[in-house]
Amino acid sequence: MNDITAGFIGFGLIGGSIARALKEINPGSTLIAYNYNKKKTGNGLAKAVQDKVLDHVYTELEEGFPSCDIIFLCAPVLSNISYLSRLKDIIRPDCILTDVGSVKGNIHSAVSGLGLNRQFIGGHPMAGSEKTGYQNSHSRLLENAYYILTPTEETSPEMLDRLYGIVKGTGAIPLILSPKEHDDITAAISHVPHIIASGLVNLVKDSDDSSEKMRTLAAGGFKDITRIASSSPVMWQNICLTNTDSIQSFLNRYIIYLKEISHALEQKDEDYLYRFFDTAGEFRDSIPNKSIGMMKKVFEIYVDIIDEAGAIATIATLLATNRINIKNIGIIHNREFEQGVLRIEFYEEEASLLAVELLKKYRYTVYER
Repeated sequence: MNDITAGFIGFGLIGGSIARALKEINPGSTLIAYNYNKKKTGNGLAKAVQDKVLDHVYTELEEGFPSCDIIFLCAPVLSNISYLSRLKDIIRPDCILTDVGSVKGNIHSAVSGLGLNRQFIGGHPMAGSEKTGYQNSHSRLLENAYYILTPTEETSPEMLDRLYGIVKGTGAIPLILSPKEHDDITAAISHVPHIIASGLVNLVKDSDDSSEKMRTLAAGGFKDITRIASSSPVMWQNICLTNTDSIQSFLNRYIIYLKEISHALEQKDEDYLYRFFDTAGEFRDSIPNKSIGMMKKVFEIYVDIIDEAGAIATIATLLATNRINIKNIGIIHNREFEQGVLRIEFYEEEASLLAVELLKKYRYTVYER
């Protein structure tokens, strides 16, 4: 990848990680960012300049962005759309405009209305972290993560090749889809599952009594399969409002599946019930673990420990003294579908792998997922 001038509007976890990767690959590239707040250099921008990740921060788009070879729109989806009209008359004809949003149809519609189809290529890096902001960004965040590109009908092969090469250079896996394909896929494998998980949690909450026995026994498997219900309500409200058609389509299909399983239960249809679970298990087992998909992967292990005072503290201290950060730790009382008494969750896969190696060295029995 040749040295480029890249601009960033929005500079949090994703924007910061893309910038770090670009700077690491090509130190000679010029990276700039827009600060919408003229009174202060916020959102990690000052720190990024100090880190020599950013070369300049501008408070006016007209100052540096006309020289950009590529501009990454990394603000919230609706904000990204609002910047399009401001950029239209100041960018070069060969400048690539791209975004990092998780819904593509609405921004492509706005791009078409503004006559920017030749310059815009939608983007969606399928990577993230529980931690947000530039301070938690790193150059390898996108490594082995799928990075969806959604060109328009007017995107030139040359521009698509340029962006494809930039994405590949960050360590991500570029994949080209149409905006409709993207929104359908994300609805099926991410958006609808989040709705289902939240619905299950609300079902249990509304079905529980004052003694909260359901809430007590929900620890373990139920909490694991519904963990995505803890995501930001504002973000998922926005996703539902911007990818409504695709979500409704797949949600209606899921309702048909629920009606079919309900009918099979009513009829005590042994063959249907067996096929239902058998095909689901077979397909799930075929899904690869290596690449990073839409949903954030959970890095967790389960450990057998003796029920005695200080057992958890001993493991926590052992991990801490070896600089292995723990995200969460706790006893699993409902182990109907789990092995191991103690569940430990980590922020990153590397920490999980180091913990397994360390605990086995001290003769703990460890179960990995």
